[in-house]
Amino acid sequence: MTGGFDWVALAEYSAIGLLSGGLLALIALGFVLIYKGTGVINFAMGEFMMLGAYFFYTANVMWKLPTAWALLLTLAAVAAVAALIERALLRPLSGQPVISVLMATIGLASALHGGVDALWGGNNYEMPPLLPRKPLTPGEILIPGQVFWSFVLAAVIITAFTLYFRFSKTGIAMRAAASDPTTAYVLGIDVRRTQMLTWMFAGIVGAVAGVVVASMTSLSPALGGAALGVLAVVILGGLDSIAGAIVAGLIVGLIESLTAGYLGGKVRDIVPYATVLLILLVRPYGLFGTRQIERL
Repeated sequence: MTGGFDWVALAEYSAIGLLSGGLLALIALGFVLIYKGTGVINFAMGEFMMLGAYFFYTANVMWKLPTAWALLLTLAAVAAVAALIERALLRPLSGQPVISVLMATIGLASALHGGVDALWGGNNYEMPPLLPRKPLTPGEILIPGQVFWSFVLAAVIITAFTLYFRFSKTGIAMRAAASDPTTAYVLGIDVRRTQMLTWMFAGIVGAVAGVVVASMTSLSPALGGAALGVLAVVILGGLDSIAGAIVAGLIVGLIESLTAGYLGGKVRDIVPYATVLLILLVRPYGLFGTRQIERL
């Protein structure tokens, strides 16, 4: 401690905030993938998280499947649900006003939430620990193990998707279709297939995030609302930017941690949004977003 200020506490709050930001960036990635690929703001992203957590709980706890198999089954199931949603709900709305598609995702979120409540009930369930809980103690700083390993997991997944979109043939086709669907179609790219893959990938990202969040807290239908708190990250980074999701996730995570540490939890959710509003006054399209994006 120097000059009466606790520098260790500042370092600890900052480290925890930045590491927590990795999970925020992962959730934001789901929003960005769908918006970048289809131009849709998916307000049912939280319900993808919720479905993933409930599927994993069912497979791992109720069916007694090993963790790895339960996770693989969960990812496949959520990807299939996402593909079905794209095919049955979003594709028929292609070309319709943006507000119609937006309302469809809000209705979808309500339907998925109600379905989960009807099938599993509204009780809280304790998820098995997925990530190591042993804290890390670099110097005098104490970092919860789950926070650290959730950051590592998020970094691995985001890096994998970035490399996939940059170097794989399918990833390049998806980027081309997202950038200019008409030209991509003329060049022989199956735009509808790439859009379905986009929804499937977003579903997988949401499922992983949901399982991690539920294993760190608890499982209930309220988990579906967790993604709405990430909208500050999505808007700050830019709706169509993966890099923006990463940077904004770290920024918001840091702000939330410092706010909770020094001002208390009651204002934790207010300060990040206030900060985002101030930044948007200068950069209304987000830190990395495309200037042509129209915001609702």
